[in-house]
Amino acid sequence: MAPDTLSGGLADPATDAARAFRACLTALSRPGTIVPLTGAQPPAPLSVAAGTLLLTLLDRTTSVFLAPSHDTPTLRDWITFHCGAPFAAAEEATFALGTWAALDPVTRFAIGQPDYPDRACTLIVECDALSHDGPRLSGPGIKGSVRLSLPETAAFRANRALFPLGFDTFLTAGDLIAGLPRSTIVGDA
Repeated sequence: MAPDTLSGGLADPATDAARAFRACLTALSRPGTIVPLTGAQPPAPLSVAAGTLLLTLLDRTTSVFLAPSHDTPTLRDWITFHCGAPFAAAEEATFALGTWAALDPVTRFAIGQPDYPDRACTLIVECDALSHDGPRLSGPGIKGSVRLSLPETAAFRANRALFPLGFDTFLTAGDLIAGLPRSTIVGDA
């Protein structure tokens, strides 16, 4: 076990996790809103926002798939020590983490079932940057429309067509996070 495994967690777990959970809720309930998310100091290649998100949402009952971009022994040890989350194949995971290219094809992730749409996978996509450039987003939680940099549009449009099924997505970059739930309509750039 590497020394990095034991460090990098939340300094004040109860308070930090509550703040982080609130940021996660804001990101998903207001799609396209970019909010800061800090607290963790995870090992590379994980961003601060993605690490904090994992510490907030993962536990022994939430399986995670690590895409090749993030599947390192150090990161596996860090997640195991801090979250206890089991690792799973892409098709069986509750959460999936990686860059967009490494998560492709996203059609392999669970989209829920008609009677249990909540059994879908949540993607945590590491991006180089997040900005209010890109495709126009509309739908629940968005007053009018907003723009958000997305790694692509076709997959998110196809995902929306499955609603109420489909995956939900957190986009992370550095210490920033944005949410893109399956209910969001992705328009033109």
